[in-house]
Amino acid sequence: MTSHEAPTVAIASRIFAPEVGAAAYRLEALANALACQGAEVRVITSRPPRGLSQLSGNYDVRRWPVLRDAGGNVRGYLQYLSFDLPLFFRLLLLPRPHVVVVEPPPTTGFVVKLVCRLRKIPYVYFSADVSSAAAKGIGLKGPALRLLTWMERSVLSSAAAVLAVSEGVRQEIQTLCGGQRDVCVVGTGVDTTTFSSEGPNKAQEGLYFVYAGTMSEIQGARVFIEAFSLIAERHQDTRLIMFGQGVELPALKELARPLGSQVEFRPPTSGVEVASWFRSSLANLASVRPGKGYDFAFATKALAGLAAGSPAIYAGVGPMGQLIDENQLGRSCDWTPEGVAEALEEMIASPVSSAERARLSAWADENFSLQSVARRAASRVLSLVPGAR
Repeated sequence: MTSHEAPTVAIASRIFAPEVGAAAYRLEALANALACQGAEVRVITSRPPRGLSQLSGNYDVRRWPVLRDAGGNVRGYLQYLSFDLPLFFRLLLLPRPHVVVVEPPPTTGFVVKLVCRLRKIPYVYFSADVSSAAAKGIGLKGPALRLLTWMERSVLSSAAAVLAVSEGVRQEIQTLCGGQRDVCVVGTGVDTTTFSSEGPNKAQEGLYFVYAGTMSEIQGARVFIEAFSLIAERHQDTRLIMFGQGVELPALKELARPLGSQVEFRPPTSGVEVASWFRSSLANLASVRPGKGYDFAFATKALAGLAAGSPAIYAGVGPMGQLIDENQLGRSCDWTPEGVAEALEEMIASPVSSAERARLSAWADENFSLQSVARRAASRVLSLVPGAR
């Protein structure tokens, strides 16, 4: 690279802003951080679901139609294939970048590996999870699991650098790769410019709890509906509002049917809108279901609620529970309806004050700003480009 040439970085991901989700937020922040550090950024992604406006930034976003499941997710073999096959040719024909960044799933990583090997381009694998461990946790077995594990190990081993969102993910990667893989832990966080305690709220909506995010086997969001059913009759003026999509959404709607209008399901929406609901909620809800291969996972959705001033109720396993308890950020409990119901009752009995909401928001901004995570990730990516600062 000459001294006058800007480093060019391609980001390949099946989802990107304005879609709602940790990966979309994380990659949007990375694109902005790379651009701020002088890189030319091209994002190779999918067309967002209908109803979400396509945002613009100081980078180039190239979108392509993709097959989505009934819940609007790019999740499943056919859905991944509908993105990964075109991605091969899209990357092959893309003006040559200095480095490519790719997110899970490993199928997308494998496509990037093939193209980068053909074009002799280094790539970075930005790992928020270990897909083979998660697949095993939800029951995948036999040849399919062995193929996925081989593919993920191959992608991780061939990457010029691997970024992880937490120490738990780093350890899982090390286990998968036999301890032979250097991993840079950049951390995880939320966009604290969008999720903050300052801004519009929904105080006029009365008393409510908010769940915002993916609804799959791994999260186990059903525990919140089961818990709410235990207290709903005693608190008929309180609602449970669930934003998002996922494979469990139809089953969750059926489970909530007896509760009527006390449980509302809303489609994914912008971070700005979700933040306004968080700001006046009794608590934000997050969970990681035990025994599903994600016991190491860091539930970022809890951080988004905290940044907006909403205390967290966290159910299940992973490091988030300890973090909440040590910093007095809400309540952590077992992944059981009874444990969650007790936490819901406590929040109804003792709503947090405005001063406490401000404290929660300040804590999240100081400790888990996505902007600082993105700057660390961008610096590691650009360190692979000779001559880049």
